[in-house]
Amino acid sequence: MTTQDDRLFLITGATGTTGAETVRLLLERGHQVRALVHREDDRSRELAAAGAEIAVGDLLDFHDVSAAMRGVSGAYFCYPIHAGLLDATVVFAQAATEAGVTSVVNMSQISARREAASNAARQHWLAERLLDRTPLLTTHLRPTLFAEWISWWWGRQDNEGVLRLPLGAGRHAPVAGVDQAHVIAAVLENPAPHDRQAYPLHGPVEMDHHEIAEAMSRALGIPVTYEPTEVEEFAEGLASLGKPAHLIQHLSNIAIDYRNGIFQGTNNLIEVIGNRTPLTVEEFVTGRKDAFAQSGSHFVPVKAS
Repeated sequence: MTTQDDRLFLITGATGTTGAETVRLLLERGHQVRALVHREDDRSRELAAAGAEIAVGDLLDFHDVSAAMRGVSGAYFCYPIHAGLLDATVVFAQAATEAGVTSVVNMSQISARREAASNAARQHWLAERLLDRTPLLTTHLRPTLFAEWISWWWGRQDNEGVLRLPLGAGRHAPVAGVDQAHVIAAVLENPAPHDRQAYPLHGPVEMDHHEIAEAMSRALGIPVTYEPTEVEEFAEGLASLGKPAHLIQHLSNIAIDYRNGIFQGTNNLIEVIGNRTPLTVEEFVTGRKDAFAQSGSHFVPVKAS
């Protein structure tokens, strides 16, 4: 449905997995959208071509964020798994409050909680509490592992694929970024009913990684297997790829959370709030086969003996 009103929505992380889809969805519905990006590139130019206003800035820079907030009604706050989340949340909250922004949708994570061993997960919980103390209508999204995770972490050699991850026999229902975007857009359009809510977001089918590999194999038409690894080996592999210590600490600890069931579950929130049937793993992979033509950017190969 296409609508038209004078509200302006700010989307941070606008070239990312959920941000870009949210920008496009809001534009398709006739809304004004300002996309905050870290730099101009082909991705931001695509958003501009679709009709978004592009603002270049850093979420840790108060002046950049304040400028991006001018005239904004509702904003989506999405910070990557990098150091600085709490500083960015303070900057965002103060800039939004000064600008008279009405509402915020905050991208958190399902492992966010007081006792989290992951520094990033615990900081997400603290960021939620900070935003709850503002006058903004505030909604927190706590997705399980994204469906995109499998394209980032999988390896391909010739006509075979492998998921090599330290997740044991744990289970989750992978949730695609595009499905989350429908929830984000819906809450931005009508924030009041969702104020001070924290929504866990799941895909439609809970699976272990052997079952995920089987679904990928059906979609791609090649053998795909899951090879469980140990957390320590996984962390060493990430370090060998030059990944930041903050990310390694987070992933190592959520792997343990995953094994302990923190990421499991299903619900119907994407249907109820986003008015969309979420993608299954097989549907997700079938629609994005190009992403599986080579190994993902985070794939950790077997350590040479």
